[in-house]
Amino acid sequence: MKLLLTSGGVRNDSIRQALEDLLGKPIAESDALFIPTAIYPFPGGAKMGYRAITGAMGGPLAGLGWNSMGVLELTALPSIDKEAWVPTVQESDALLVFGGDPLFLAHWLRESGLAELLPSLPDTVYVGTSAGSIATAATFVETYTDPPRGTGDFVKTENIVFDSPDGDVKRTLVTALGVGLVDFAVIPHFEHPDHPDASLANAQIWASHIPAPTYAVDDESAIKVSDGTVEVVSEGRWKLFNS
Repeated sequence: MKLLLTSGGVRNDSIRQALEDLLGKPIAESDALFIPTAIYPFPGGAKMGYRAITGAMGGPLAGLGWNSMGVLELTALPSIDKEAWVPTVQESDALLVFGGDPLFLAHWLRESGLAELLPSLPDTVYVGTSAGSIATAATFVETYTDPPRGTGDFVKTENIVFDSPDGDVKRTLVTALGVGLVDFAVIPHFEHPDHPDASLANAQIWASHIPAPTYAVDDESAIKVSDGTVEVVSEGRWKLFNS
């Protein structure tokens, strides 16, 4: 399978070109399915999901000018016959996996059956944004004030003190199981002022808990994966932490 793992969506010409390289044709000639599932655990998630689908939310993804667009809701798939949705996925050129809670997303990627299907789609491009990128790893980490329960396969949780513009902040660092589409991990929003947990110092803490190479990428960067080759596409900042 081909993957384009972004932090903030397709935000610049370099990332857009990488996407079209993976598609093998212009975006305007490509059919996509949008997966909003990860956003629902957030307060106001229903409204944010609508804005993301319509292209009104930050992080260009749905509004790139696709030939056609559909919505694939992972939480609904276990109650639907596979004959009703699998052909639609197989016929799509791209799966646009939006951000939100990676624990929730990884759970529903498995529970829905989509994670099992993905390796059989060599020509489909998985386009992740933030949590959509994080969940592709075999093991990932995320920080929470109050870790969610009931979804997600936890490896461990621990209290960590992170640097913050407002002083040291105690957060819970959750190590969890992703879906293992790639053999590395992703930390999005690297050094973004609105995401202090992903500062350089804090990203080093994240990466030290992941038993695989870890790419920290900012919103102007992405990781392109094709035929086992991994390439960083960037007009911004990124850093590779070796396990």
